Amino acid sequence: MRKVPTITAFFWIVKVLTTALGESTSDFLVYNINSYVAVGLGALGLAIAIAIQFWTKKYNAWAYWFAVTMVAVFGTMAADVIHIVLGVPYLYSTVFFSICLVIIFALWWVVEKTLSIHSITNPRRELFYWSTVMATFALGTAAGDMTAFTFNLGFFSSGLLFAGVIALIAILHYATKGWLTGHHQHQTRNAVLAFWLAYIFTRPLGASFADWAGKVPKVGGLGWGDGIVSFGLAVLIIGFVWYLAATRIDVERDRVA
Repeated sequence: MRKVPTITAFFWIVKVLTTALGESTSDFLVYNINSYVAVGLGALGLAIAIAIQFWTKKYNAWAYWFAVTMVAVFGTMAADVIHIVLGVPYLYSTVFFSICLVIIFALWWVVEKTLSIHSITNPRRELFYWSTVMATFALGTAAGDMTAFTFNLGFFSSGLLFAGVIALIAILHYATKGWLTGHHQHQTRNAVLAFWLAYIFTRPLGASFADWAGKVPKVGGLGWGDGIVSFGLAVLIIGFVWYLAATRIDVERDRVA
């Protein structure tokens, strides 16, 4: 039984929403309660979510997206701790998380000979998958902050930049007749590469727009507040996940070999 959803338009919508929620919720918790308590709560929430995800025998929309959301929250905290507490520049942390991601991909390929999410059917592959997801969220957080602060693009311009990168990936993949969900053997490697590139860049996309909406105008935001932004995103995510759980349109049907 596969433990991850079929890739549809709804997958990407909810993925972007969770990336935005992770950014706004992390900032709200860290700046409104004790930062150590906030990180502890994030780690606890992540542990519970991952335990539930591994405990389920097959894909469950509520369990899966709860895990993704908690990875988004804690991944943001991990990247922020490296910069704020340890003083590591965003450029260096972006390079560090990029190296971590490459190492995880390399180990995954050596052990399993595939990086396709369509193969997530056993605990070992699921462990590789969630390690990769965690690395992509931490990398995306660092990359988004790097473009916004180090390169002085600001939140909105950073969001547009990453949206443009994702659009370019989609156009190139479409031009090769693969799109982002190809199943045919000759499309597999192309589809896997396109999927993970899009997965990586949707993280800073959502985070940049979340910061733009929540942060105060003097730093380039609209000033809505991280709490309000988090609440609105949570409502949207719950609505989409409820729809997915009710319709099961993201559950891959049995296919003839």
